[in-house]
Amino acid sequence: MRAAHGTCAIVALGALAIPSLAHATGVTAGTLIQNTATATYTTGSVSGSITSNTVTVRVDEILDVAVAGLTTAPALAGASNVVLEYTLTNTGNGPEAYNLTVNTAVAGNQFDATLQSVVVDSNGNNTYDPGVDLVLAPGAPTPSIAADGSLRVFVLVNVPGTVVDGQTGQVQLSAAAVTGSGTPGTVFAGQGDGGGDAVVGTSTANQSANDSLTASLATVALAKSATIADPFGGNQPVPGAVVTYTLVATVSGSGQADSLHVTDVIPTGTTYQAGTLKLDAASLSDASDADAGQASAAGIDVNLGTVAGGSTKTVTFDVKID
Repeated sequence: MRAAHGTCAIVALGALAIPSLAHATGVTAGTLIQNTATATYTTGSVSGSITSNTVTVRVDEILDVAVAGLTTAPALAGASNVVLEYTLTNTGNGPEAYNLTVNTAVAGNQFDATLQSVVVDSNGNNTYDPGVDLVLAPGAPTPSIAADGSLRVFVLVNVPGTVVDGQTGQVQLSAAAVTGSGTPGTVFAGQGDGGGDAVVGTSTANQSANDSLTASLATVALAKSATIADPFGGNQPVPGAVVTYTLVATVSGSGQADSLHVTDVIPTGTTYQAGTLKLDAASLSDASDADAGQASAAGIDVNLGTVAGGSTKTVTFDVKID
């Protein structure tokens, strides 16, 4: 292909190495292969030689492409602009641009993401840089990619708010040579780089790859219980008895709960017992300071922060019945 229409770029989710892909096919498109034959002879006492005419063969362009999906991304319910990463490699023997198509409704999906944009890495740093990397306009091809050259492509999608923990969805990126694609051996006369023909290679010049989204969510359950110690060595809720409240926060699922707080109000008719606030049996100060908790006559607040699924956190504190 002689030139790409439009300009664009690609981006990556971190400094991932480009996987090993097929290499460009043979001699560079447009190369002239020339050959002249020589004949030597003897006639009588005279020796001589002659040369043939020169035969020139112009190497045609092979249209080929390889696409690789590089990411499996966690999907939070309602998440926007989740970045999926792909590598597009020109495995033909001449420069070529490619038309990209994104399919978010891949057969077998448990949920379908919503396409937001396709971005190419404009500065070649393999990192998605919003506002720096260029968004590929709908219908616009990639820049021309040299033979054996690769382009990192980022597909940004939104996740529906209805996903359930553990559900999966795939997003497919397809790339087709701008010059043409189809059955291997198909010829596009005069459209190859250097003025020759373009010939579809074994990849059909149209390939695709999938990236996966896996719903990673968490649910929180909170259970409260109480034990009583009365002044007479029993467990009757009489004035002067101490009530120990236990709050158990259980986080389930493959995701995590962020900014998780456990709060409780000191019940009317009771008085908070200073210095009794604990998290997982470790004492916390009542003051608002560097540790996770604080307590007063009004109530308690324990900041559990980020808690991974499969974890349990226990908060205890004492009050005395007035």
